[in-house]
Amino acid sequence: MVTAEALRAKKEEMPGAVVVAYVNTSAEVKAESDICCTSANAVKIVHSVPEDKEIIFIPDKNLGMFVATKTNRPMTLWEGWCNTHDWVTTEEVTKAKEEHPDALVLIHPECRPEVTAMADYVSSTTGLIKFAKDSEAKQFIVGTESGILHQMYKQCPGKEFFLATKRLVCPNMKATTLDKVKKALETMQPQITVPSQIREKALICLERMLEVK
Repeated sequence: MVTAEALRAKKEEMPGAVVVAYVNTSAEVKAESDICCTSANAVKIVHSVPEDKEIIFIPDKNLGMFVATKTNRPMTLWEGWCNTHDWVTTEEVTKAKEEHPDALVLIHPECRPEVTAMADYVSSTTGLIKFAKDSEAKQFIVGTESGILHQMYKQCPGKEFFLATKRLVCPNMKATTLDKVKKALETMQPQITVPSQIREKALICLERMLEVK
């Protein structure tokens, strides 16, 4: 939901602002950004930005709002969102809680703020798995993409997991299948080439993220 062209226009409106880009953006967008973040380290990355700098957070406004509450940093949020996480509604979480009253609610920060407000714990995919693994609770309502359930059951034997809504299936993620992976490994196709002038600038954006301790 963000293009390099649109980002360049926003940067002209806010000269000197630091662009924090979610890692699931194109190389061309990263090349126009200052530093990357993941849902797991977004709070830490925003904390690393000097307080006298304005921040443009792209492209997920839900993740940006969550980070803003955790960092107390005002940010200009891009009008974008993750389709899959944005589908989750408070009504669906309420219904799931009624059906599983003993379950803790685990929500991804890319969900709407009114949904994350209902959670017992909000974190990235890895963080949610770790929480479920370490928790003494036996039942959990999960508010993130359905693919997480495989690892949750694998790492948390004897525990039960219920999706907050059956709509938590990402069509983009499901476009990658085992057959396609097998074919790609066998044929080394398709290959994607990123122009060097974009690759080099995008790499700087990623390396800055990795440098943050």
